[in-house]
Amino acid sequence: MNAMQATVTKGPIYLDNQATTATDPRVVDAMLPYFTEIFGNAHSSGHAFGWQAEDAVEAARQKIADLIGAEQREIIFTSGATESNNLAIKGLARFNRARGDHLITTEIEHKCVLESFRRLEKEGFRVTYLAVKANGLIDLDALAAAIEERTLLVSVIGVHNEIGVIQPLADIAALCRRYGVQFHTDCAQAVGKTPLDVNQMQIDLLSISAHKMYGPMGIGALYVRRRPRVRLEPLFDGGGQERGLRSGTLPVPLCVGMGEAALIAGREMADESGRLTALRNRLLNAIRAQVADVQINGDLDRRVSGNLNLMFPHISGDDLVSGLKGLAISTGSACTSATIEPSYVLRALGLNEADAAASVRIGLGRFTTEAEIDKAGSMIVGEVLRLRGEGKTSASASAA
Repeated sequence: MNAMQATVTKGPIYLDNQATTATDPRVVDAMLPYFTEIFGNAHSSGHAFGWQAEDAVEAARQKIADLIGAEQREIIFTSGATESNNLAIKGLARFNRARGDHLITTEIEHKCVLESFRRLEKEGFRVTYLAVKANGLIDLDALAAAIEERTLLVSVIGVHNEIGVIQPLADIAALCRRYGVQFHTDCAQAVGKTPLDVNQMQIDLLSISAHKMYGPMGIGALYVRRRPRVRLEPLFDGGGQERGLRSGTLPVPLCVGMGEAALIAGREMADESGRLTALRNRLLNAIRAQVADVQINGDLDRRVSGNLNLMFPHISGDDLVSGLKGLAISTGSACTSATIEPSYVLRALGLNEADAAASVRIGLGRFTTEAEIDKAGSMIVGEVLRLRGEGKTSASASAA
């Protein structure tokens, strides 16, 4: 057990790693000198302070590129995956407007993707929102049938932020390549957690978030393929930094942190995935042993290792989350969990309103311990039984 795990174990248990991850202490250590010692502007080309900052940014860019099998210059720094998704989707559609007006995505995309497409609909583009199968995976035949002569782009989330399912990105990309359509994937939840190679998988655009892979908040990246070249219209105007696609002064410490997070993920991803799968199965088995009717939302086999999305019939997911005072889990995406409606993602999987409202998301991460998993399982079971009137010990009491 490392120092971070020991600290976490003593306090409330954090199992909401799809919302955000703790910044790895090694990442923080790498960033610190760039706040006070190497503080130059990476775009100041006339002195050593700027050169040092630029070197640090380019080294970070290379580490991110290495993680996904890209070239260094194909990585564009952004403020996060929301900006990356907006730039990829709006930028491609607007640049190529003369060539086509049709776009394809799925009903279960992240809100920033869906809202980007809705914005484009207001600009005259046509969008097909594909349904997914009951296990959350895309129907490739339905995708093929939806592609038209004037289709410009297909955008499908790589690993889902709520249900954790891993889409068949290589198969989707191959289909897009066959029809001459460009392919974007929101991989905020995939990068650093599952192997990705943009060339082998024929991906044209790929969005990344640092704070989903133990890096700092406020920084992300967009992979933009150079051969065959993908052309985008920038979202906003400025000094033309980042190959003219994303103007603005780069936050050097955040770039360095994202690069270090990518380097660590590349080294440790395989071992970490195996450990998290074992912990996830341990938690699931503990819950199933005492709550026989718990159901898993989304495919369990094609799923990122740290995710569980569980439906407990006859209770409210909001009540369950509220009752677990010493445990951090959620009822869905952090971007939409403030709304009172049941998850649109779970409804798209075919769950009725009651079952969608009875579901919770559990996200394990790098610093989750076996002791935390055992305690969390006991707390969840106790609170479920209490809410059903089948037990007297509340999770809040067990956490004391």
